[in-house]
Amino acid sequence: MATTSSTSASASSSSLVMPRLIAAALGAFIVGMVGFSHMTVAHNAGHDFRHSMAFPCH
Repeated sequence: MATTSSTSASASSSSLVMPRLIAAALGAFIVGMVGFSHMTVAHNAGHDFRHSMAFPCH
């Protein structure tokens, strides 16, 4: 039984790699691209969000 549980734990951790990478890419896009956008509304929304999350922006 110990072999079965370690195999299932390994399979479940490897199945989380792609969703984590997608979430990291989406987060980097939101913080990086939207925050530095030339559109005033998008820039201000990104800027305010970064301040609310205590993320350094300037």
